[in-house]
Amino acid sequence: MTITITDTAASAVKNFMAASDEIDKDSFLRISILGGGCSGVQYSLQFDSKYDAEIDIKYDCNGITLATDRKFDPHFDGTEIDYFDSAHGSGYTINNPNFRAVQGCPGCGCH
Repeated sequence: MTITITDTAASAVKNFMAASDEIDKDSFLRISILGGGCSGVQYSLQFDSKYDAEIDIKYDCNGITLATDRKFDPHFDGTEIDYFDSAHGSGYTINNPNFRAVQGCPGCGCH
């Protein structure tokens, strides 16, 4: 799997971990796929400290330990995690070339 965490996102993760009293020093960032629809898939990014080598896989990405369930691993190939901070808000963005939103859906009528 090739997944990238930009310098900006890695810095944001490290700063958040350092500032939090609730995140264990051995925690890592877990990425998961929650589901999808015509608007694309949804992702979960959360801190975790439970790792099971039989079902999980870990990577070092720009100084951040990242883990995912092995079943999700092939779907993250080429994915980039970034962070933005603007006057309108801040947060992480996940650009995954393997999943793209559909341009309209006859089932729900969205466009």
